[in-house]
Amino acid sequence: MSWNPVVAGVDTSAEGALAAAAAWSVARAAEAGFHLVHVARDVPRFPPAAPAAMAKDELAAKLLHAARVQVQQALQDRVPPEALQHLEVRQGNAAWALAEAVRDYGAELLVLGGKHHAAPVRWFGGSTVHHAVRTIDVPILVTAAERPLFGRVLVAADLSEAATPTLRTGIRFAAVFGAELRALSVVEPFPPVPDVAVQVDEQEHLRLAEEEFAGIVSRAADGAEIARSVRCGAPGRAIAEEADVWRADLVVVGSHGKGWVDRVLLGSTTERLLNRLPTSVLVVPVGTRAAELT
Repeated sequence: MSWNPVVAGVDTSAEGALAAAAAWSVARAAEAGFHLVHVARDVPRFPPAAPAAMAKDELAAKLLHAARVQVQQALQDRVPPEALQHLEVRQGNAAWALAEAVRDYGAELLVLGGKHHAAPVRWFGGSTVHHAVRTIDVPILVTAAERPLFGRVLVAADLSEAATPTLRTGIRFAAVFGAELRALSVVEPFPPVPDVAVQVDEQEHLRLAEEEFAGIVSRAADGAEIARSVRCGAPGRAIAEEADVWRADLVVVGSHGKGWVDRVLLGSTTERLLNRLPTSVLVVPVGTRAAELT
């Protein structure tokens, strides 16, 4: 059964071109509809008394046409002419306009190009990727290093209710490409508790986590055997290291749906991975219709 449409947010950057190419590959493999969406700035607002060289609608049309031409030129070497026929130019805030496009097309995947941003930019100015991950309720594929799409898929899941939808989405994505699949769970070590004689047995803690994770993976995969591992450490670092050592083309993670303020002030494993971009990352929003892709 084919997927619902795939939407790619694109611009004239190298990252935008990579997002377009990745989205085209996914759409072809999944037999899905395909849409390229570029979000241009709104037409500038002039003072009412200022003489206008042309009507606002005419100016908007010219600006949109110019934006379309620029994006087409930037993408023409990365996607076939057929793909460029699906290019649409919208205006407004990028994340909001992309969310609207996802709703309009009934898309089940949004693809964006990953860019590195310094911490103050992420917190106060933000980026389209970070805003989209916080607000859009379908899985978001953030492209990074240019690798074959997609030969090795690493699904990173914890032991919470987020694990099953994250694993199922990763399994489905890997199946489309006939990719090798690996499941990873990272257990954070317990800090020592002062003035307590009996401390947590780390080995027993890890053993129990491995046992529980094996059951979660088995249920998510309907009993199919999937390679898996459980590591102890800081989740963001451990996932990035596993992706690097295993040479993953894609890391699938679940977003727990914390509030915007929580993520801005405290961060999350998902956002740390996006900041590092060890490879392409597929973020599955848990608790929404997108999380139950089957």
